[in-house]
Amino acid sequence: MTPDSLVSRPLGASNAGERSWAFLVWAPDHDTVSVRVETSKGPRTESLDPLSRGYHGAVVDDIEGPPTYRFELPDGDVMADPASRWQPDGVHGPSKAVDPAEFVWHDTAFRPAPVSESIIYELHVGTFTPDGTFDTAIAHLDELVDLGVNAVEPMPVNAFPGTRNWGYDGAFPFAVQDSYGGPAGFQRFVDACHAHGLAVILDVVYNHLGPEGTVLAKFAPYFTDVYATPWGAAVNVSESGSDEVRRYFIENAEMWVRDYHVDGLRLDAIHGIVDPTASPFLRELTDAIDALSERLGRPVHLIAESADNNPEVVTARDANGLGFHAQWNDDFHHALHALLTGERDGYYQDYGDLEQLARAVNDGFVFQGEYSKFRGRRHGASARSIPPDHLVVFAQNHD
Repeated sequence: MTPDSLVSRPLGASNAGERSWAFLVWAPDHDTVSVRVETSKGPRTESLDPLSRGYHGAVVDDIEGPPTYRFELPDGDVMADPASRWQPDGVHGPSKAVDPAEFVWHDTAFRPAPVSESIIYELHVGTFTPDGTFDTAIAHLDELVDLGVNAVEPMPVNAFPGTRNWGYDGAFPFAVQDSYGGPAGFQRFVDACHAHGLAVILDVVYNHLGPEGTVLAKFAPYFTDVYATPWGAAVNVSESGSDEVRRYFIENAEMWVRDYHVDGLRLDAIHGIVDPTASPFLRELTDAIDALSERLGRPVHLIAESADNNPEVVTARDANGLGFHAQWNDDFHHALHALLTGERDGYYQDYGDLEQLARAVNDGFVFQGEYSKFRGRRHGASARSIPPDHLVVFAQNHD
């Protein structure tokens, strides 16, 4: 396998043939990287080859089954894989390789309802059942069908510290939380949802990671201090090294669609992804997923959460928009909540009038350039260009 072909392989560990596994990690700040593989005879360490653009990789032969492994850095630190597919011993343990092709799917004929017909149930896997697993959730899918929904939106399932979590401070974006059932459990869950006629729109977080258990900063400039988010270090999608950071998250999005058959992605708080470049990361991501959707021959819904009230989010890419198929309309929720509860804390201070709820129903956004007391400035832009089926409305969510 040539160095160029190795760089084009999936990040992390991937099956390279019988008893062979390819390892690829981006670590431009390190001269050497090794992989330490656990075997029945004890740890086995193999050096990775330095490749182009700061990558290190190698194909390691004579490995039985998907390996358990860590990467070793020049300072002696032995770390989990930033693109780990599974952390069976938690975020502080070693990584476990996964071969997604081992799962047998039964959903070939399934197609999700169009965005305009989607009735979405937000689902916290850890609290949906007493056991908090994908398999126990499957037993209740009939109840969701009876409720009238046709899509479930699992809150983030990427690996996080502990056994129960909202998922929005995940440490490993590619790894499925072990306490929920791990990668195979999530595949079973999606397959079962499709058998019940339910689409799966997975909640993903690309605006920050951690804080606990995240290893990315030890390997490469995945984060930047040029910008900040309310939740931690900002993801580097515009500074030096950002091409490879973009690759990391786009490959992650593609993995969920390809290997786990999800029917859509809901991107968390994209206003926390600061990107002043002429070719925005989010436009690159929607382009990649739309292309993958076409190759797979099935629709994939891309939904954004954004507090910016910016119609460019759901404007087509060829019209210089980001190309999402829909976005959450927070204004509808805030107007309804403030009106019914009387709450005026935080951003709710901008809401509470019946006319605002009517405007959210009729015009989409409440704030379309008007002054916001909460922000101390004008906020939003006209939503007249947004078709109604490009806005997701909700009376309650996890926030």
